Amino acid sequence: MSKRKFGLALSMVLAAGTILGACGTEKAKNNEGTGSKQGAKEDTFSIAMITDTNGVDDKSFNQSAWKGIQEFAKENNLERGDGGYDYLESKGDADFEPNLNRLVRRDFNLVYGIGYLLKDAMEVIADQHPETMFGLVDEIADSPNVVSIMFKEQEGAFLAGAAAALMTKTNKIGFAGGMQIPVIERFQAGFVAGVAAVNPDITVDVQYTGDFGKAELGKAVANRMYSSGVDIIFHAAGATGNGVFSEAKERKSADKNASVWVIGVDSDQYEEGQVGDENITLTSMLKRVDVAVKNISELARDGKFPGGEVKTYGLAEDGMALTDSHGAIPDDVLAKVDEFAKKIADGEIEVPEYPTK
Repeated sequence: MSKRKFGLALSMVLAAGTILGACGTEKAKNNEGTGSKQGAKEDTFSIAMITDTNGVDDKSFNQSAWKGIQEFAKENNLERGDGGYDYLESKGDADFEPNLNRLVRRDFNLVYGIGYLLKDAMEVIADQHPETMFGLVDEIADSPNVVSIMFKEQEGAFLAGAAAALMTKTNKIGFAGGMQIPVIERFQAGFVAGVAAVNPDITVDVQYTGDFGKAELGKAVANRMYSSGVDIIFHAAGATGNGVFSEAKERKSADKNASVWVIGVDSDQYEEGQVGDENITLTSMLKRVDVAVKNISELARDGKFPGGEVKTYGLAEDGMALTDSHGAIPDDVLAKVDEFAKKIADGEIEVPEYPTK
């Protein structure tokens, strides 16, 4: 089948930017033309980011954020380095404050921190440098020069759950989470709701590994799930989810007829599922950090930086989607998933944020 996107088809990027641009606060507008970093002109505007501890090539939201920065840089003729765009990787929590400080000292206008782990460090550095604009992904900061970038993960996860429910052969589906924190619980709540919307009799096995960086834990959880009859696992576990892919690929390598699938998360994880001439990635739930980072950068460049605000991206804002299934999911199933996506975006379906106990 031809390459396509579903879950609102990753469309309306420009429209989302226009809508968000209209939401700038009066405070942000007053920064225009002040000569400060927050009133930076387009031809001098520079952006950078620091990663959490999973690195920029995590095949997850660090990588997605960097993609958004690169797209903004290309459209604005920025070069890599001081005065343009860049990133720094954090090897551990102790790197957060120093890395943020390094980017501030290099005089970047807008500095992003990717991940909830950076909240404390960003609040400290933002308070020390009120002239610099900051963006925090996946957490809410209490600083007037920080925009908090949040997502309706439950909406994208709902689509993943609906797709899994429409494709399962065993009526047993798995959810493998990393740490049991609010953002991952939103994934869980949406996924379970999506499954139930298709067939409430399907069993969803929910297990948390307690870590985002240990593939061996993801592999062990996947082993237990597949051994119990689960045929599709949706992981929201960062690098720990690599172990889910490893287990599924081992089983597929041992038996080409094995019915084992993985639904990836945050970025398109199709390549992670390649096993010879087979692939065990059913689809991936995209968390469009790239869209959010690019939109916020455009607002800041135009003197409309929403400092102190929370910007939340869901299906209606093109902040969530499912990737191309590369032929794994038939067109009639994709059409049903698209119907759910439209209803969610239009407000006809309200997806729960919290798991039912």
